[in-house]
Amino acid sequence: MLQFITHRNDRYDEISGTRAVLEGGCRWVQLRMKDAPDEEFLRVGREVGRLCRQYGATFLLDDRVHLVTELGADGVHLGKSDMPPREARTLLAAGTIIGATANTFEDIERAAAAGADYIGLGPFRFTQTKRNLSPILGLEGYREIFTRCRAAGITLPVVAIGGITAADIAQILATGATGIALSGALLGAADPTEETRKIVDILKQHKS
Repeated sequence: MLQFITHRNDRYDEISGTRAVLEGGCRWVQLRMKDAPDEEFLRVGREVGRLCRQYGATFLLDDRVHLVTELGADGVHLGKSDMPPREARTLLAAGTIIGATANTFEDIERAAAAGADYIGLGPFRFTQTKRNLSPILGLEGYREIFTRCRAAGITLPVVAIGGITAADIAQILATGATGIALSGALLGAADPTEETRKIVDILKQHKS
């Protein structure tokens, strides 16, 4: 599983970046616009949602539970300081995907108990696209957390996130991660569509 988390740089905005990675085979997009007012988020979200539907991709919003229904999104991703998953579940339609951010095993344990559908676990390493970064986990941190998850019988899908590049993917998946989330590694590539294609191929090879 490859999840693209939108951001903008000097070549791409959220819409053009989404189009580029969808063309490369990514089928999971999280619209993240932390500082944008709702009006701007809705304007961009309508177009990103349209693109996701066109390509048959899952469309999630970062944080904005109150806009999920209006944008017809498939779900929402909640950070550690956002609304708790259990509360979000009471506000959203049945079947809505709810993801939760985790930095520790205890975070995963809480999110699992609160009804999250998947976990975004990180950061793997330092990343420029995230402010207020939690402690870096690295491969050793992932191994330790996944060992504790297995011992506790927690089987939620876990997506690794934070400064990941194509060269890291095989080692990260070997620790027990279900997939990876990327942002800068895709939009910062010379050709984001081709880079997405390459990463999708790596993920398929590991799965097989």
